[in-house]
Amino acid sequence: MDRPEHAFPWRRFVAKPLLFGAALIPFGLLVHGAAVGDLGANPLERVTHTTGDWGLRFLLLTLAMTPLRQLTAWSGWLTFRRMLGLFAFFYVSLHFLTWIWLDQELRWANMLADIAKRPFVTVGFVAWLLLLPLALTSTRAMMRRLGRHWKRLHRTVYAVAVLGVLHFLWLVKADLLEPLIYAAVLFVLLLVRWRPGLLKRPPLSTRALDAR
Repeated sequence: MDRPEHAFPWRRFVAKPLLFGAALIPFGLLVHGAAVGDLGANPLERVTHTTGDWGLRFLLLTLAMTPLRQLTAWSGWLTFRRMLGLFAFFYVSLHFLTWIWLDQELRWANMLADIAKRPFVTVGFVAWLLLLPLALTSTRAMMRRLGRHWKRLHRTVYAVAVLGVLHFLWLVKADLLEPLIYAAVLFVLLLVRWRPGLLKRPPLSTRALDAR
């Protein structure tokens, strides 16, 4: 059971605004760095990597909400899932926009050739395409309209995460440590998704017997 809460809706008026502000910090730092000319020797690379990294991080955080609920028996984690998912889409879209606008300079023929030629670009583009309908159908109105199909559609977020990790792995040429860490986190989340009993807390009577 959930822990009792105070009458004040702290999740709505405190936790969510704090999460919203914290999630905007990486974007704010990029904007500030661009304004003062402090994005390093290669600004394009800095923006590309920062937006891509945070897109993947927020995607994994979104997937972690259900396991955290199972682990802590507190359903409040799920109230943050939609916001985290939308921020994942926000940063992935910035990552994609950086590529088409700043890197490719809106040269559509070059972009299509890049997508067809380089595997990491291909999987990244497919991941964004799959993420787009999830963001567009994230509202309660769309949940009601789609009914049972909504949950089936949003399960594709796991495919998006797999493609995101592959995109990172194939992009990196030397140091694979960071993408492998993301891959390990995703593996654990997928394992919990298909074996939810791994995080279920035993009944109170069983825990009491084990404690003796």
